Amino acid sequence: MTRILPADQPAVERIVAAALAEDAPWGDITSTALIPDSATATAELTAREPGVFAGAEVLRTVFRQVDAAVEVSLKVADGDSFGTGQVLAVISGSARAVLLGERVALNLLQRLCGIATLTAAFVRETAGTKARVADTRKTTPGLRALERFAVRCGGGHNHRYSLSDAVMAKDNHLAVITGGSRNLTEALAEARAALPHTVHFEVEVDSPEQIEPVLAAGVDTIMLDNFSLEQLRAGVEQVAGRALVEASGNVRLETVAQIAATGVDIISSGALTHSVRSLDLGLDMSMGGAADARA
Repeated sequence: MTRILPADQPAVERIVAAALAEDAPWGDITSTALIPDSATATAELTAREPGVFAGAEVLRTVFRQVDAAVEVSLKVADGDSFGTGQVLAVISGSARAVLLGERVALNLLQRLCGIATLTAAFVRETAGTKARVADTRKTTPGLRALERFAVRCGGGHNHRYSLSDAVMAKDNHLAVITGGSRNLTEALAEARAALPHTVHFEVEVDSPEQIEPVLAAGVDTIMLDNFSLEQLRAGVEQVAGRALVEASGNVRLETVAQIAATGVDIISSGALTHSVRSLDLGLDMSMGGAADARA
């Protein structure tokens, strides 16, 4: 399996801390009222449907922040596939601590596993082509670092992380810079010349007529936005290796295989993060020998 770049640990710590503060700003008064301080519990994180796992460090961090004495034993690794009924992790320690962390852990893990599972499905559809499946900036505010990690767990790739990472001129940028009858190639070439050599330069086009003027500016990647399959094939042939070709727009699980077959290098899809369904996971607890309680 391809090595998965780890999650950004400072981001994991920050996101988990904010989620716990939101869920229990003054503690868990239900558990305090009902559960003895000395009670212990064991909980199994169980898959209620098949999928791809993402979020091992998130799970550890939730319970470490709640109570450092809680033990988390992972039974799968990030990027592993799992089946219905499979135990993904076992959490044991203070019953109050396990109950305090359960909802935050499930909320985050269910979403991350959903993203990893959907991404893996996209990747399977592109098998045998050179296209790499990539995410976009259409992420949940505050959760980008985790959601993009989940994309990697599913075998996908990350696009630019933020507006600060690469130059990416889209339709609105082009409308502004050409609004005063400025030549598109000259404007892009001038910007390219002023950039450090380490900065990637990508330009989005929404018509075949824009391809040549954009390529003439020496861009690194050209994005063909909402092109038909026939236009994508023609665009790849026209670019002829002078830049990377990215396809975007109308990218769904039902269309991604046909898009990949056109010969594009990259397929970006916001659906990986903005339209994903959280996977169904459960935290099944046994507390001090009592009957199971289902989260």
